[in-house]
Amino acid sequence: MINIGWIKSQISNDDYILSQHANDERIDDKLSLTEVEEAISNGSILELYEGDSRGSSCLIVGFTDKGKPIHIVCGKNGKRLIIITVYIPTPPKFKNPFERSK
Repeated sequence: MINIGWIKSQISNDDYILSQHANDERIDDKLSLTEVEEAISNGSILELYEGDSRGSSCLIVGFTDKGKPIHIVCGKNGKRLIIITVYIPTPPKFKNPFERSK
């Protein structure tokens, strides 16, 4: 099982993998790696995906130190944290950082 304490520990120890997809999305949304790390460090799990065939993963919602909302999907790659994707939650998919549109 994946939990926020373990995720934050991996980030603070700089012990994680950033997927190419996450890096591409980060660049597209003009997010720095520092902003992604801040959002995870200040974040909480919004959705938990336990039944995924690739293993446990989750959606984290967090904010940068300047208040920018970021969503981060991450999981485990062996014993390491992998950041799968990152993006700024915006309509029409999200009403706000904490709530999906219907």
